[in-house]
Amino acid sequence: MTERERDGAEQVDTGTTKEAKEAAEAAEAAIPELVIISGMSGAGRSTAAKCLEDLGWFVVDNLPPALIPTMVELGARSQGNVARIAVVVDVRGRRFFDNLRESLADLDAKGVTRRIVFLESSDDTLVRRFESVRRPHPLQGDGRIVDGIAAERELLRELRGDADLVIDTSSLNVHELRAKLDASFAGDEKPELRATVMSFGYKYGLPVDADLVVDCRFLPNPHWVPELRPYTGLNPEVSAYVFNQPGAKEFLDRYTELLQLIATGYRREGKRYVTVAVGCTGGKHRSVAMSEKLAARLATEGIETVVVHRDMGRE
Repeated sequence: MTERERDGAEQVDTGTTKEAKEAAEAAEAAIPELVIISGMSGAGRSTAAKCLEDLGWFVVDNLPPALIPTMVELGARSQGNVARIAVVVDVRGRRFFDNLRESLADLDAKGVTRRIVFLESSDDTLVRRFESVRRPHPLQGDGRIVDGIAAERELLRELRGDADLVIDTSSLNVHELRAKLDASFAGDEKPELRATVMSFGYKYGLPVDADLVVDCRFLPNPHWVPELRPYTGLNPEVSAYVFNQPGAKEFLDRYTELLQLIATGYRREGKRYVTVAVGCTGGKHRSVAMSEKLAARLATEGIETVVVHRDMGRE
């Protein structure tokens, strides 16, 4: 082999090695982070799953353990769209639960970063919770609730010992549990509050899903201005008419301040979604214009906001 051929071969080998290294690094970076949520039935697994979902995790409930590696592989193929996966695993999986140990070993061999969250609670608390909802324990069979709890504790004993985070929910309410999970999984980012600002017409009824209702009927109605009547609150001239009325801008300023206060409390109490309904008579002019301005204000405060005009176009 000539010196030129030898140099070419070395360059090919170097290039191949570099490409292989880059491919390996890309594959490693694409592997999603994994959290496995398990624990005693009635200890708050559903609340934990919803909390992680609100924090941006892709949550799968009651997935058979044998399918967890497959779920991680699908996440790795999503090109970063599914970077964090939370899987709820519990005794509802019945015989599939026995495959969890094998799945965990498979994940470790593939270098998947995973954590196990185990939710615990006292027997007395679990009995009260099952009795309050009048549902049987999934493992009690023909026995009592305490028999099901005892069987579940024995089944989960080893998993509890391997857990990275054990949370006893015996004395925790829903908000306190969410706060603990936020502290563990939100990182440096504060959990986001998402708002839907919905305009509506009172003559069509109040929105049933509204958390807060704002009444704009104290403002003059553009409906009675002939040149504005055909348009909606999305029209610049209609919006200008509304906000040139006495009290309109002041109302927007004060209500925005109030919502900032409420948003702080919602975050503290673990509420992640809020619907603000803004109403006028027909849901066409005043409420539409006010909703647009209010949503823009909330967005500047870092609140992810969606605007919906429920009744616009019904007249």
